[in-house]
Order: sequence, then structure tokens, then C-alpha cells
Amino acid sequence: MTERLQTLRYPRRAAPAAFSAKERRVLDLVNRKIAGEPSLDAALSFLFDATRPLSPCDRLSIAFLDESGERLVSQWTRATYEPVRLKTGYSEALERSSLKRVIEEGRPRIITDLSAYLVKHPESVSTRLLVQEGIRSSLTCPLAVDGRIVGVLFRSSLQPAAYDDRQVALHLALAERLSQAVEKAWRLEQLAAANKAYAEMLGFVSHELRGPLSSMILDWDSLRTGLAGPLSEKQRDIVDRVQRQSDRLLNLIRDYLELARVEQGALKANLRPGVELIRDVFDPAVEAVESDIRAAGLSLRREAAGGPFPCACDPELIKIVLLNLLGNAAKYGKKGGLIRLNAARTEGGVKVAVWNEGAGFRESDRPLLFRRFSRLPTPEFKAIKGSGVGLYTCARILHLHGSRLVARSEYGQWAEFSFELSAQYRSRAAGNGLSARSKMPRE
Repeated sequence: MTERLQTLRYPRRAAPAAFSAKERRVLDLVNRKIAGEPSLDAALSFLFDATRPLSPCDRLSIAFLDESGERLVSQWTRATYEPVRLKTGYSEALERSSLKRVIEEGRPRIITDLSAYLVKHPESVSTRLLVQEGIRSSLTCPLAVDGRIVGVLFRSSLQPAAYDDRQVALHLALAERLSQAVEKAWRLEQLAAANKAYAEMLGFVSHELRGPLSSMILDWDSLRTGLAGPLSEKQRDIVDRVQRQSDRLLNLIRDYLELARVEQGALKANLRPGVELIRDVFDPAVEAVESDIRAAGLSLRREAAGGPFPCACDPELIKIVLLNLLGNAAKYGKKGGLIRLNAARTEGGVKVAVWNEGAGFRESDRPLLFRRFSRLPTPEFKAIKGSGVGLYTCARILHLHGSRLVARSEYGQWAEFSFELSAQYRSRAAGNGLSARSKMPRE
């Protein structure tokens, strides 16, 4: 009974409502105006202003499914108050979200008391942020275009129990009118953003590869012409410089090759049971990066009591994840600081965490962490070179394992990235490129 008071779920289509003359006028106005608005912001701003007299609304937001169909990304938010904590750009994986049912069933949902809902679902980051804003009730309605769900529309109030059956009917009618128009506006904006991102990537790659290659050519030319003479100390210095530049180039190429596999849908997880995490993943990953960790002036501590840790995974892909996380810890860690690589048993498998002392990240920068080509605007990181694709690739690999990458930080002190791997897996015949998928315990 308590759960029903907190979360109410409705049919895909509400029974026809006898709307008042005022409600019909607003619906007709929305129907005419939304299609003609030039942008997503203009369309939703009009909707916000036009419908507030009809339905409680202190906050209106919209989120769309990303290209994989596996995450919801907030694309627009407007509220009557400040500060807004759950901002545009926030993304959430559907794998363990209550919104997964809303998307799969295509049914609107009311949460009448978000504070009580948060008590029952303390792991919900989005609910916690909304409660911190003061929101107490919400109405969520799927957006459908040509029979497929493309996103959700959230209407929220500072008052508990602000929505009833009539509000659901009105919200459904609004969603039907605006779904196609706002999806079109969003797709156009998404296309423009994608074109801009790839143009920036091209410039980035050209700039980043040109420098190392030019330096390598000059140094090798010096050796070839005998300018440096026999293998003297100076000559060894040149060779060392060539090696460093080559390593940097190889790292960039590796990042972009992995990204290309993700973007082209060619990344597949060959999951197998009985992988011994320490022997098959930890040891080779640490061996590959420990020289970089020492060169950065940091120390590595491995914490893996209670092993062995058998798990179901693709060890080569999980090594890529660990190499990225350890490499980032070395790159962004505090000189003289500590990196901890931890493995711990969970009810269904093992949790892996990479922690480092360093600047970390601000909570407001969290949405940037897993975006392609995104770099945090942290002042301490401006001089550090990077491709901006490592964490994005890690998140995609972990999704293939039925897991997710969790980021925590105390800004100016430390950062931690963690994920879980199951001890079991089951075959999956879905046509999404997976050969198998791990069976993860729910948080």
C-alpha cells in the first residue's frame, strides 16, 4: 500500500477526458504553436508558460534516449526556482533505473511523494537531486514517435500529491501533440552538435599527431645523418625523446581505434566464466602501467584480500578499462600521492575500484565525465594532454558486461572510479552485438 501511495502507473492512453473550454483552447494553441517553433528551447518554453495555469508545474524537463537506446540524457530543463541541481546534460543508464519500465511499457507514471520514494530507493541519484531542489511530486510521460519511445517528459511540483488522473490525461494529450515536433528539433540540434564534435576531433587529431610525428622525423633524421655521432649520451637522449613521442602517439591511436570500434558497433564482449581477476586482469594491467605511475611520482597500492576473485567477463576488454583508469590516476594524480587498486567480494561477484589522491572533479562536472571528446574545465588539468574518449569507452565496455562505471570524488582531495563484475553469466540472443551478458546483482 505504501508503494502505491508513492508511485502510481497508468495505461499507455488515458480514457478520453472531458476537457474544459479553457483546456481545449490551450491544447489547440500548443498544437499550432509547437510545430512552428524553431528550436527545442522555444517549443518547450512555450509549453511551460502556456500550461502552468492548467497543471501544477514548478519544473518541466525533457530527456531523450541516446543513440544506443540504453541511457536517458536530459536535454532541457526550466524551473521557477534556483538552484537547479539536476541539470541539462545529466544522463542515467536505464539498466538499473525505475525509468526502464516507463520506457519499456510506454505508460505514464506519478510519484506522489519523492521524499518517501527516496527513502525506499536511496541509490537513485536523480531523485536525490530533485529532493534537494525541493521537488515533492512528479508526473512522467513517455514521448512516442511512430510507435517508438524516444524520450520522456517530466512535470514536477514543489507540492506533494500534485497530480491526479485528470493531470495524467492532460499530460498525455500534451505529449501526443509535442512528441514529433520536439524530437525533430532535438535531432536537428543533435546533428549540428555531432558535426561540430567531429570537426573539432579532426582538428584535435591533426594537431596532436603533427607535433609528435614532426619531432620523431627530426630526431631520426639527426641519427640518420650522423649529426649526433656515435651512440653518445646525446644520441641516447634523442632516442629517448623519440620513444616518449612514439608512446604518446601509440596511446592516441589506441584510444581512437577503441572509440572507432564502439562507434561502429564492432565492439563485442566475448564473455567467459571462471576468469581469475588478479591473474588475468590485474597483473598484466599493472605491469603495463607501473612504469608510468613511477614516472609520475606516485605509488600504487594493491588491495585484494579474500581472493581469488573468479568472474564472468572478457578479460581483454576489462584490461582496457583498467588500463584507462590506472592511466588516468597516474596522469591526474597528485605528485607523490597514492593510487589504490582494490578488489572486494560482493554478493554476486566482485567490485573493482581505482582511487587516487589528486584534484578530483566537481559535482557539477560529473555529466562531462563520460562524454566523447569531453575534457573537464578543472584548472589543474589544462596542461595535461588527453583524447577525451577513455572514460566513454570504459563505460561502453562495462555496459557490455551488464555493469556501469561509478564516479565519486571529493574535489581537491581524491577521485574514485569503480565497477562490478558478476561471477555468473547467461547467454543472450538479442541482436545487439553481444555474444553473452553477465547477470549482475541489482543495487
